Formats: sequence, C-alpha cells, structure tokens
Amino acid sequence: MFHLIANHAPKNVRTDLLSGLTVALALVPEAIAFALVAQLHPLMGLYAAFIVALITSAFGGRPGMISAAAGSLAVVMVALVVQHGPQYLLAAVVLMGVIQIAAGLFKLGKFIRIVPYPVFLGFVNGLAIVILLAQFEQFKITTPDGAKEWLSGMALYIMFALIALTMAIAHFLPRFTNALPATLVAIIVVSVLTFVLNLDTRTVGDMASIAGGLPDFSIPQVPLTLETLWIVLPYAFVFAGVGLIESLLTLQLVDDMTETRGQPNRECMALGAANITSGFFGGMGGCALVGQSMINVESGGRGRLSGITAALVLLMFILFLAPVVEQIPLAALVGIMFMVVIGTFEWGTLHMIGKVPRQEIMISVMVAVITVVADLALAVITGVIVSALLFAWDHAKHIRVETEQLIDGSKLYRLIGPLFFASAQNFAELFDPKNDPEHVIIDFARSRVADQSALEAIDNLAEKYRVAGKTLHLRHLAPDCRELLRNAGDLVEVNIKEDPVYHVAEGHPTKN
Repeated sequence: MFHLIANHAPKNVRTDLLSGLTVALALVPEAIAFALVAQLHPLMGLYAAFIVALITSAFGGRPGMISAAAGSLAVVMVALVVQHGPQYLLAAVVLMGVIQIAAGLFKLGKFIRIVPYPVFLGFVNGLAIVILLAQFEQFKITTPDGAKEWLSGMALYIMFALIALTMAIAHFLPRFTNALPATLVAIIVVSVLTFVLNLDTRTVGDMASIAGGLPDFSIPQVPLTLETLWIVLPYAFVFAGVGLIESLLTLQLVDDMTETRGQPNRECMALGAANITSGFFGGMGGCALVGQSMINVESGGRGRLSGITAALVLLMFILFLAPVVEQIPLAALVGIMFMVVIGTFEWGTLHMIGKVPRQEIMISVMVAVITVVADLALAVITGVIVSALLFAWDHAKHIRVETEQLIDGSKLYRLIGPLFFASAQNFAELFDPKNDPEHVIIDFARSRVADQSALEAIDNLAEKYRVAGKTLHLRHLAPDCRELLRNAGDLVEVNIKEDPVYHVAEGHPTKN
C-alpha cells in the first residue's frame, strides 16, 4: 500500500482516493442487485466486490479497471444456486479461479486480440444497454404480497427529478472545476438535498441491509467426490469464460480510454486468484465491470490505488458505515449509471451505417442483441465465429487465374489469391483438364496454400490431369506443400531461389 502511494504524485493520490470513494458508492447497489439476481444473500455480493476489487486492483494487469460481483456472472450462476444451493456455487467459484489462473499461465489472454472491432463495438453497446435495463429495476417497489409494481405519482416524479439533478451535476460541473469528481459531488449533493427536504424516495437501505462483519474463511460445504466435481466443473468453465471475456474486453476498453496498454495474462491470473479467495471467504466471485471502470477512469482514477481504495471503502461501509450509506437515494446512483450508459455506448456506430460494409454493422448489432437477451460469452464467441466465416467467404471469391499460351504449346495458369478451405471449390473450377493441351503449368508465386483442404484440391486436380493423359507442372510451392502432396509430388518443379517459404495453415510467405 505504501509502495503504491510512494509511486504516485500527491495530485494522483488525491484523485485516486476520491475516484475510489465514488466507485465504492456505485458498487453497493450493483453488488446487492447481482446477489439477488443469483438468489444469494446480499452480503455474498458485497464480499465478492470487496475481495475481487482488492486483489485485481493490487495485482492485476490493468490499473484503473474495476472488478467486482458482475451481472453477467449472476445470470449464469442462478441455475446452479437453484439446483444445488450456494455452497456448490462457492465450490464452482473456486474452480473457476483455478481455470482462470491456468488461462493466464498458458498465456491465453493474448487471444482476446483476435476479437474483431465490430464484435468489440457490439460488446460495448450491448453492455451499455444491459446497464440501462438494469436501472429500471430501481423504479419498482415490492408490495406487501411480494409482487413488484412500478413507481407512480409523486414518488415517480421525485425519482425523475433527483436523477435529472444528478445527471446535470455530473455533466456540467467539470466545465467549472475538476477539484472533485463530478460523480461524487452529485451523489453528495442529491443525498444532502433529500435529507434536508425530507423527500420520500427509495434509498440503498430499501434494497437490503449492507451491515455485516469481516468475511470468514470456510471451505465450501460440499461432498468431496467425483460426482460433485462433475456437477460444478461445467459451470466453472462457463463462469471462467464469461469472466475472462468480459474482463479482457473491458481491459481493451480502458486501454483505449487511457491510451496505455494492459497485461491480459497478468489480469487472468489476478482474477483467478481473486475468485479463489472469494469462494473461500463466502463471496459469489466476479470479473471486470464496464460501468464502474468507466466511472473510475472518468473520475481520474488511473492507478492501482483507486481500485484498492474502492475495495477498502466498501469494506468500511459493511463494517461501520452501513446506516449512513443506506440513506443514499437510489436516484443518485441511477443517475450516475445513466451517465455511464451515455458514455459507454459507441454513438459513432450509428454514423457508420452506410460508410462501412453491411456485414460489419450486422455483426455489431448481432453481438449487442445476444449480449442483451442471452449472455456475453455466447455473444462474443458467436461474433468471432461469424466474422471468421464472413472473412473466409469474402476471400474465397478473390481467387482467380491469368492464363497464357506459351510458344511451345503449353498453357500457363498464374494463380492469384489464397487457396484454402473456402476457395478450394472455386479453384477446381478455374481449370479445364479435358480441353487443356498436353502440358499445363500452374504458377503459385502470387498465391498461398493455406491448409489441408488446399493441398487436397491440388492433389485432386493433379489426378484429373493424369487421368486425362496430360502432364501438370506445379511451380513456386513451399517445401512443406511439396512434401504433403501425394498425387502431384513428382509433378512439382523446384526452384530454390524463387519458391516461397511458409508453413501450411500458419505464417506468411517470404522469399529465400
């Protein structure tokens, strides 16, 4: 802790401390809400927020990013809780952490770079919509019979007025001063105004009490059997995948905002360690949060101290300040989250319509919709797969040939474009073994043989020419291509000075 402070300028320390306090206030209702979504005690969400935020902020790969109990995890956790109970969830959270550490050790975090930009836009916009929809729950009250109904009348008008005031302060205050985070000032002003005017509006305490003690260490109370492992393992993999995807994409978002670069593999290991600790101390586990990370960065929190402060202040709320924090109007926190939605949504996406390929717009919209109606992991994985298939389909159409009749009567085909699984069929249709002359030459100098499907297509073509009683000559193939060809092996002309050097299915061709 002292080392972190020593490496900060006094201004940065003050900014990180204040932004951490703001984040802590925003974490309280979110952690409670996510715990209730997963049908858990609110303190399990608060403990997870404290533990995950503390460990990832201190040891993670992205200073300034906030991790805690997350809604994306809560919606996939509820099934395990309903079927087997909270103790099985804690066991799955521990195992989830082990998987995430393994992902970091095997350096799998770098693969987040293969996520195409349209998928990233869909992720950001989808989460902005999810955050927005989550706030509407605060406009509902629970009736004596346990049903939910919307606010109405004066209570609704007061809620709207306080939200509008919060958003106005958060938007306009930075134009006059940056001495304090605008979001923190907005929360304080609205809370004081509500208290002084004795306004009848919902507060944090109406959701649940946040008072509690220090989390206790406890091994999850589940049978240590293979049957238990088979129950929790599938869930653990899903939790780990959702947590890693959201954390690494949020890391990219914070990288863009701060114009710096985080360490994905280090973040994977820190998140894994945080979830293992959370599982053993009664927390529901967590991952990075886009909303709170945006609040932190926009409030000036760029260092590890901001996240550590948020975690420690949250613990202080639980231990000592619950009566005070429970008086904060929910309208103030909803107003802050509305500002987060406005700042998170990539409005430039709307201006891209008609200016970028339609398939990229389609992918962004698809990922956003799946994020909202299903879950984040499915959305991103689907987006990457669809992007890859569209890329393959588009490049499959680029393969073509230039032909030339040589003086000796032979025919030369100059192949242009990549030869791979998607273009193999088009490749076969470019040639005419029945009507070609006795000697045919295919020049691969301007092509690339990418995979086993490409090799199979060449072999099949060579066999067709052989059956037709004609000789096929293949020029400028990489050495490993020549070795893998069966039917055309003795028809390949070798030119050491001109043949490209690459490996099938990896790398790029280079000249010797």
